[in-house]
Amino acid sequence: MRRPLLVVAVAGLLVLSGCSGVIDDVDSDDESVTPDVSGELEIHHIDAGQADSTLVVTPAGETILIDTGDYRDDGETVIEYLRAHDIDRIDHLVATHGHADHIGGHPEIIEYLEEAGDGVGAAYDSGVPHTTATYDNYLDAIEEYDVRLFEVAAGDTLPLEDDDLEATVLNPPAEENGDDVDANGVVLTLAFGEFSYLTTGDIEAGTEQRLADEYGDDLAVDAYQAGHHGSSTSSSEPFLERVDPDAAIVSSALDSRYGHPHDEVLEAFADRGIETYWTGVHGDIVLTTDGTDWSVETERDGPTDPDELLERKQEAQSALGVPPADGTRPLIDGDRPSIDGAAPRTAPR
Repeated sequence: MRRPLLVVAVAGLLVLSGCSGVIDDVDSDDESVTPDVSGELEIHHIDAGQADSTLVVTPAGETILIDTGDYRDDGETVIEYLRAHDIDRIDHLVATHGHADHIGGHPEIIEYLEEAGDGVGAAYDSGVPHTTATYDNYLDAIEEYDVRLFEVAAGDTLPLEDDDLEATVLNPPAEENGDDVDANGVVLTLAFGEFSYLTTGDIEAGTEQRLADEYGDDLAVDAYQAGHHGSSTSSSEPFLERVDPDAAIVSSALDSRYGHPHDEVLEAFADRGIETYWTGVHGDIVLTTDGTDWSVETERDGPTDPDELLERKQEAQSALGVPPADGTRPLIDGDRPSIDGAAPRTAPR
């Protein structure tokens, strides 16, 4: 069911190549030229506690919502954020993977937008199911409100109206890749003028290594949302070497019971001089760019030096009685099992 997106992707490439001849005053020795763009791109990292939710508002006013927070919140944090920003439609609803701290708000947000707003344009996920009630409820909402659902894979692009912005899927691979939910998570890169951004869901070191081998220096971006909430399972050395971000954003709670972001990750960011923003410290984090320059605004003041954040984290989590992380893989999907115990199912695609 990837064909509709692949057609869009190919069409986009044809349009771009067709426009290449209209750029004037180009030095013939230049290997590449960045086209002029207009408007501003906004990337809102919503403070969803020990969960993930990112809202993208394109220069053309389209909206992309990547993940929706934890199931215990019933989508309220994200819904309140959408209301506060006068957003009553999500054009593209992306689920990086089926864990409850990423799709927990999908059912309620779909219901809210369809009942009280202008609806959801389309939904996208990896097609890898998860045997939990939260995943079942997500698919139930998709079916109840007849939301178009697309399975995406590497090479697909979201069908955006804004020709200046490209949203390209880098993972999961197009070929069969097993049924691991994290390894098949949707990895998405945004390119707008000279600016680029990468969000990776909960992929871990093995998937990061494969992406580093496959894409090499093409992974390089200006800003990167740290994988797996800043866990040491992710943001591995080979991956950071390729991504080489100027800024990193961590989405996790200050009192994270998993010790996120892990010390090793903050130390790696410090070694590379990566300016670091953490929802647990800074609250909502909004990155704005005109395609050349970019800036970050935060709900709360706080340090962006990873070393200072490490000190803040250790003090806060120690005071709250959070045990130091032991480097083992965190079991962060504290979701309820499927109510009826049925085998995994998928919505019509």
